[in-house]
Order: sequence, then C-alpha cells, then structure tokens
Amino acid sequence: MKIRRREELDISIVMPCLNEEKTVGSCVDEAFRFIRDNNLDGEVIVVDNASTDRSAEIADAHGARVIFESRKGYGRALRSGFAESRGRVVIMADCDTTYDLYHISGMYKLLAKRKYDMMIGDRFAGGIEKGAMPLSHKIGARMLSFVARLRFHTRVKDFHCGIRGFTREALCRMTLRTTGMEFATELIAEAVRKGLRIGQVPVKLRRCEVSRHSKLRTIRDGMRHMKYILRTRVR
Repeated sequence: MKIRRREELDISIVMPCLNEEKTVGSCVDEAFRFIRDNNLDGEVIVVDNASTDRSAEIADAHGARVIFESRKGYGRALRSGFAESRGRVVIMADCDTTYDLYHISGMYKLLAKRKYDMMIGDRFAGGIEKGAMPLSHKIGARMLSFVARLRFHTRVKDFHCGIRGFTREALCRMTLRTTGMEFATELIAEAVRKGLRIGQVPVKLRRCEVSRHSKLRTIRDGMRHMKYILRTRVR
C-alpha cells in the first residue's frame, strides 16, 4: 500500500466516519486521552465519507485531522486514512463509541515492540454488551469467520472486529483493493498472503451511547464477505 513519506509519529488513530455527529467528538477525545496519558506523539484522523451532517465540523473542533473521501465505502475511507497517516503504529476503529479507544495500550505496545505486524480485536473473547449487536450479526460474524479461517489457513477468531492495528511497514507491504465492508476480511487475507505476524487481543464491544441505525446490511454485506472469501486464495 502506498503511504507518503512524512515526519513520523508514534501512533495514528484512524476512524472512518459517515454521519456520526452525535458520537465522533467523544471518540476523538477518548483517542487523544490515550495518546496524552501514554506520553505519545500521535494524531487522530477522521475520514469523512460524504457525511451529510456536522461530523467533519465536530471532529475538527475536537482536534482531529479531517480528510475527505467522497467515494462512499468502508474500505475506501480506511485506505484514504491509512495513506495520510504518519504513525509508526496505525490503529483503526469506528467512531460510534462501540470500541474503547482509551484502553488500547496492549495492542499498541505489541506493535510498537514489533512483536506482531498486525493486531486484531476479538469481540467473542472480550464480550459483547447486551444490545451492542443483533443476533443475526452475531451468527453471521461467527459463521463467516469460521469459513475464512479454513479458507485462509489462519487462527484469527473474529474477522470482522472493527478495531485493529498495524505497523507502518505492514501497511506498506499489503496490496489492498476492496472498497466496502469486505475490506475487513481482505486485511487479514492479505496479511496471511504476505506472511505477516498476526496477534489477537480480547476487546469488548460496547453498546453505542446514542440511538442510531446500524450501517451494516446483514445480507448484502454478508454476501460481499462470502464472495471475497470464496474467490480469494492466499497460498
């Protein structure tokens, strides 16, 4: 993946954002609190993915570096954010308060010490708060992860966890092309293909602090993941 040369920081926290004006500010604050309390040089990047609300304005007011990706898609937004990042370690997470952006020191330290090239959160090991994920998504995530483990010959338990991290070198080595939600699966498949060391850490999936409609479409997004899994070879 092409990442431009810039003055490097310890960490970049990248969050894709589509109409999250009610939560993006608190997520940016939480991310900066982690950076500050751990004495790191870091940045928070919010990738506004054609929001029609005040998400970008609020993220900017809370100190995030806002970049704009007008072409909609989870993969497109994250790829744009990665390309603009300056951190030796890059952490990605959603900006809807479902992931804890303050207690990520375990993930960060393992990457900073080069114990792993990629870290994946495991919601099934860390726990899912009541109301944080509908039953259909729980069943679908487990089923797709099981098929992907067999297909890609990996031990990754949760292929769709939205919080994960990478060393800068790992991101540069991966060739990432997908644009939608299947990007989460592509990251792991490409890491396996390139022989990267993948670590896993339990993470808790929290219930969103505000009432909102999920952007996931169970059947559509599930089929995109399954199609990617079945057509992709890593060895």
